[in-house]
Amino acid sequence: MKQSDRSQDLREYINSQIAIRLFEERDAEQIALLFHDTVREINIRDYSSNQVRAWAPDNIYFRDWVKMCSSRFTYIAYDMGIIIGFGELEANGHIDCFYCHKNYQGCGVGKQIYRVIETKAVELSLNRLFVEVSITAKPFFQRMGFSIVQKQEVTCRGESFVNYVMEKSL
Repeated sequence: MKQSDRSQDLREYINSQIAIRLFEERDAEQIALLFHDTVREINIRDYSSNQVRAWAPDNIYFRDWVKMCSSRFTYIAYDMGIIIGFGELEANGHIDCFYCHKNYQGCGVGKQIYRVIETKAVELSLNRLFVEVSITAKPFFQRMGFSIVQKQEVTCRGESFVNYVMEKSL
């Protein structure tokens, strides 16, 4: 069996097993770890070690995950009880955190989370979605139909980062 056939089979299996639901308080630790590990192991491709350590500090609770995830529409993708991705939609159309587990990159998890977010945005009668994305996430959001509004430099915990403001009309 060719590698591409195995990859397609894995994507189809994962897509058939994934369930998506709204955030629950019990999800906070898994989400914090998923965020940390994804930034440290995936985003390192596009950012320096210092940048990823500033972005995802050693203290995974640098952010009050329960408070933040509960204050917006946070969708959790999970497979057999393990959280494999999450995305946050604010009521104004801003997508905040959007991450897929480091072991589930390129398997369609993000696409499924995005579809749920877009469906919710339409239910809320929003006319656009907007997001600030990393260099790493830019191609994904372009595939989802987002356009680059501007490239920008932001600072986080003393480190400067390039990211992109993107938007999509609904």
